[in-house]
Amino acid sequence: MDRFSGWLLSSSLKCLLLLVALAAGFAGSVSAAPVDDQFRAWLQNDLWPEAKAKGISQSTFNAAFDGVRPNLKLPDLVLPGEKPKTPKKQHQAEFGSPGAYFAEKIVAAVSNGGRARTGKYAATLRQIEKRYGVPGSVVLAIWGRESGFGAAKIPYDAFEVLGTKAFMATRKDMFREELLAALEIVQRGLAPVGAMKSSWAGALGQPQFMPTSFLKHAVDFDGDGKTDIWNSVPDVMGSIANYLVHYGWVKGRGWGYEVTAPDAVSCSLEGPDRGKPVSAWGKLGVRRVDGKPFPAGESAVEAFLMMPAGRHGPAFLVTPNFYVLKEYNTSDLYALFIGLGADRIAQGDHRFSAEWGAVGGLYRSDIAGLQRVLEKKGYDVGSADGLPGFKTRRSIGEWQARNGRAATCYPDAELVRAVK
Repeated sequence: MDRFSGWLLSSSLKCLLLLVALAAGFAGSVSAAPVDDQFRAWLQNDLWPEAKAKGISQSTFNAAFDGVRPNLKLPDLVLPGEKPKTPKKQHQAEFGSPGAYFAEKIVAAVSNGGRARTGKYAATLRQIEKRYGVPGSVVLAIWGRESGFGAAKIPYDAFEVLGTKAFMATRKDMFREELLAALEIVQRGLAPVGAMKSSWAGALGQPQFMPTSFLKHAVDFDGDGKTDIWNSVPDVMGSIANYLVHYGWVKGRGWGYEVTAPDAVSCSLEGPDRGKPVSAWGKLGVRRVDGKPFPAGESAVEAFLMMPAGRHGPAFLVTPNFYVLKEYNTSDLYALFIGLGADRIAQGDHRFSAEWGAVGGLYRSDIAGLQRVLEKKGYDVGSADGLPGFKTRRSIGEWQARNGRAATCYPDAELVRAVK
């Protein structure tokens, strides 16, 4: 090859590399544009026909999505044409002691804030209790936990969040239903488009209702003709109470009691499907930690053992109302937090007596692996989701008992190794 030919090849290669680099940079700068185009096409060709069939007008639909673009910063998204990504190896422990959920700073903010509002909204709370049978302290605890009594920022456009997730989230069918419900809210005149502010998950207003819950449970408690869970305190509190009643709140019963459970009472007896009359638990040696007897009216009714950290933390006998609280958020710890917060609002500085053990230090993937092994052995862990719910906890206890171990009903590193 002569010198000129070599120079020409070298120059051509450099130009080609430069063009490739420029093209890559340009593509990166406009990578969102195709997603935007696909989103608009999806709105018109996929979502609009279904919305129209459900009675949504063109004007409502257009107003809801005017200027809306997919928010690619939201979690759990799958870009069009891609497959869900396998989660990367977790480098930080997912679970410590469940006691961290009850940090005094957070509990005190809810309980102190609730007590401060008990007097301010006394008349409204009395009306709510009379109509729904839900104690005002429970309503206040949920309100405080969900939005800091309205102080928490709710900055997102609900149609941006729900539209993005219905288009490309891992659970897009669920979000599609919520998006259509949000359109129905506007179509029925229950809220204008501009008022539809949500969390990053699409939950609306101070009670943090998903749109389907808004349609079912939100109420105009102040009687002004509007159902305003963003600004009206009576509507917020009345809607929370109405939600709980819908899921079966039992008037006159509390949520539960902290108890001591002797070693003879296995922690694997936990769960809403293993209830016994309160008197039967008493015969097994289960006692209230404050030494008081259970109320006479509770003796013949069913209660359920609940040990969120197994033998590494407090034990409780809970009523069906505890599981109603779980309908608001499916976490045992959430329902327990609301119960504790409500007790402190009503009774003052009430705290759990038993300490939370220093358990945890596992990755969520470790717990999911443990659950899969237990499933193969025939245990019902609920699902292998990496969350140690009551079915997982009692399955652990049952496995421990069958293998000559003391039942603790909570995962730890040694147990993960032993079960495998």
